[in-house]
Amino acid sequence: MRFKFWSRLLPEHLPSVDSLHSLQCLLHVLCLCLCVASPIAAIAAQIALPAEVIFIPKKILLGTLELETTVYKPPGSGPFPLVVINHGKAPGPTGLQPRYTPGWAARYFVERGYVVFVPMRTGFSKSTGGYVGGGCNIESNGLVQAEDVAATITYAHTLSYVERNQTLVVGQSHGGWTTLAYGAAKPDPSVKGLVNFAGGLRQEDCIGWRLNLAKAAANYAQDTKLPSLWFYGDNDSYFSKEVYTEMFARYSKENPRAQLVAFGEFGQDSHRLFGSKEGRAIWEPHLEKFMLSIGLPIKVLYPQFKPGG
Repeated sequence: MRFKFWSRLLPEHLPSVDSLHSLQCLLHVLCLCLCVASPIAAIAAQIALPAEVIFIPKKILLGTLELETTVYKPPGSGPFPLVVINHGKAPGPTGLQPRYTPGWAARYFVERGYVVFVPMRTGFSKSTGGYVGGGCNIESNGLVQAEDVAATITYAHTLSYVERNQTLVVGQSHGGWTTLAYGAAKPDPSVKGLVNFAGGLRQEDCIGWRLNLAKAAANYAQDTKLPSLWFYGDNDSYFSKEVYTEMFARYSKENPRAQLVAFGEFGQDSHRLFGSKEGRAIWEPHLEKFMLSIGLPIKVLYPQFKPGG
């Protein structure tokens, strides 16, 4: 089969291999084909990120819900340290929101030998149940969302390829807010830290939503012992500098183990930093330093998953 493939790439009028000259021509063409194929194969290996979709059971009072979850797992049987990435909330019905696939961010962790779980919370995408918004009670909203993070970690720890003593919880936008809430909701002992990318929930229909957000953050901090790392930009379409500065000030007053990376402007909208390939250059050094400080490994074990192309 391989000979047939390469033969298609040869010139139609290639001389017979009966002569030495013809044999040299054939070898030359084959070498050219291999030279072209090798970088293409290398790029494909870099781009491919192993992923599967599973449904995680979440027990509730009247039955069991299912959380649609993307799992990015390194090669091998593990056990691998766990990262949970929490998604944001798009405008419109949550059931119409597509499954979140943060490939550029996930590959950072897969490179380092982490297994990454990305659960769609209750009522989002194909996860069953209905979204519970909590009205204008932003504090309650986050705590309800955090229940799905707890269910995800509990389930992940039943799997043989998941290491049960090292976990990092990460979130973007509404997922960042969910991450902060989870820190205040009796997190699993394996969780070493929280990473919040542009976290919050913009509730323009609620009077004083900006102040409510800051006050809720302070309340979370009172019940949080874990360290956290925050990323916010100045041209964020959801949360202005004034909003995130006040939120962080109130949180860090109650929990000094919080760090803020105010990275300025990014592209057209700094709210998109986490999901962007180009954003990694900004957050990677800060995240590595943070992970080292909380005892999580950062050594690259699978360089084939580094961004390519």
